[in-house]
Amino acid sequence: MKVLVLGGSGFIGRALCEELQRAGHSATVPTRRDRQWRGLAPLPAVTVIKGDVLGEAGLLERLLPGHDAVVNLIAILQGSAADFERVQVQWPHRLGKACLSGGVPRLIHVSALGVEGGERSGSLYLHAKARGEATLRAMEGLKLTVLRPSVVFGAHDSFLNLFASLQRVLPLMLLGGADAKLQPVWVGDVAAALRRCLEWDETIGHSYELAGPEVKTLRELVRYAGQLAGCARPILPLPGPLAMLQAALFELLPGGLLSRDNLRSLQVPNVASGHLPGLRELGLQAHSLGAIVPGYLAPGQAEARLDDLRARR
Repeated sequence: MKVLVLGGSGFIGRALCEELQRAGHSATVPTRRDRQWRGLAPLPAVTVIKGDVLGEAGLLERLLPGHDAVVNLIAILQGSAADFERVQVQWPHRLGKACLSGGVPRLIHVSALGVEGGERSGSLYLHAKARGEATLRAMEGLKLTVLRPSVVFGAHDSFLNLFASLQRVLPLMLLGGADAKLQPVWVGDVAAALRRCLEWDETIGHSYELAGPEVKTLRELVRYAGQLAGCARPILPLPGPLAMLQAALFELLPGGLLSRDNLRSLQVPNVASGHLPGLRELGLQAHSLGAIVPGYLAPGQAEARLDDLRARR
C-alpha cells in the first residue's frame, strides 16, 4: 500500500511512517520544514516532498495520483478563529473533495476526543474539529474513517516532556485546569491504529476513540512527569479567572505554551465516551503510562534521548 501522509513530519506522523515501513507499506510526506525533513531521512520507505499542501496551489492534486489512501494529521492547537476555520474546517473540506476528484477516496482523518462537547465549552479548537468531521461525513463516495485520540504521549512528545522541562527550571508549578481529566494514549498505539484502519476495509464509515487504560487529572500527570524526571515541584492549582489570566499572558510569549482556548478545551473531559469502538476493536491492547514513560523521562534516559536528537540533526 502507498499512503499519502499529510502532517507526516510531526510527532504522530513520524511514528506512523515507521509503523508503515515495518509493515511493508510506503509513504509520501510533504513538508515545508527542513528540520522535519531530516527526521524522516532514515526511513527508506518514505518519500519526502518539499512543499506546503495548505499554501501551495495544486500541490495536493499533484501528489494524490498513485496513492491508495490518505491520512490527514494536519491540525493546530492554538490560533485565532480564522486560523481554526482555515486549518480544521476548510482544509478537510478541500481535502475530501480532492480525494474524490483525484480517484483516491480512502481517507483516514485524525480528529480529537471531546469534539462532541466542544460547542458547549466555547473551545474554538474542539468546535472546529467537530465541523471538520461533519464536512467530511457529508461527502458522498468518500471512504472515511475518523480517529479521535486523547492527548498523545511518547518519547518525543511536547506534553510530558514539557512538564518535566518546566519543573527542571521552575520552583513552583502554577497550573490552570489542574482537575481536567485526560486518558493519555501512546503514540505507538495511535500509529498501529492508523495502520489497522488503512488495512481493514471494515473500518470505513466508522469513528474510533483512541485512549489509554488510565484516566488521570492534569495535576497527576504533571506530578508524574516531575517525579520520573527527578525534579518534582509543588503544584499550585489556579482557579478559573487566574488560570485565564495566566493563559492570556502566555499568549503574548513565543512558543505556544498555553492559550485561553486550551483551557476551554480542558473543560471537556478528554476521555473515551465508551459509545464508540476503540483500540480493542482494532485488535490492539493499549499501553499504560508506566510501560512507556519511564523509558524516556527517567534522568538517564532523558540524556540518551537528547544525544539521539543531536545525532539526528
